[in-house]
Amino acid sequence: MIINCLLFDRLTTLDAIGPMTVLSRLPDVEVNYIGLQKGLIRSVESKLGLMIDHNLSSAPGCDILIVPGGPGIRDLLHNQPLLTFIKNTCDSAKWTASICTGSLLLGAAGLLQGKKATTHWNVLNDLKKYGATPVSERVVIEGNLIMGAGVAAGIDMALTLSSMIESEKTARAIQLKIEYDPAPPFNGGSPSKESTEVIALARGGLQAKVNKRSSSN
Repeated sequence: MIINCLLFDRLTTLDAIGPMTVLSRLPDVEVNYIGLQKGLIRSVESKLGLMIDHNLSSAPGCDILIVPGGPGIRDLLHNQPLLTFIKNTCDSAKWTASICTGSLLLGAAGLLQGKKATTHWNVLNDLKKYGATPVSERVVIEGNLIMGAGVAAGIDMALTLSSMIESEKTARAIQLKIEYDPAPPFNGGSPSKESTEVIALARGGLQAKVNKRSSSN
């Protein structure tokens, strides 16, 4: 089984690394990292370097395409060669999976018209412009599309996909292998569980403070 994971500058690290940590543990898997051009890209929050092995023209056919999200998505929503590549890959692949704002790329590629879709809560309504019905669900399956909501939901998405590709037993074994047994320190992580103050901080105040601190160093 061949899995291609799209990489691009300013992606969110966990959007790519979380699902690939799960899916790479499936039996008989070949993993490729693809992008607009070969070479090193940097994630948005930690500047972690990730290597693109294949550009779009050299990318092998795949069974699963992984489309992560991140601020860098905004630079790609009108990149017609990439959107065409995603559309054509989805037509031939068994599964196309998005994480977080990666679903906006699926929408821009014309794949979400008339379908339920999810993404990060902060941009959920942006899906409407692509003819999708936004839903606040952690994992959404529509045909051969599977979407995880924000960031950490990519792990849930990948485990769900693993259970459908192999078996629930295999998926549970992978979950145990990576010791994915969430016990968050706070009963939060969703706008429905947080105060307006915390939501405002998550929407930009926190990053503004980080930027101000960085500029003063």
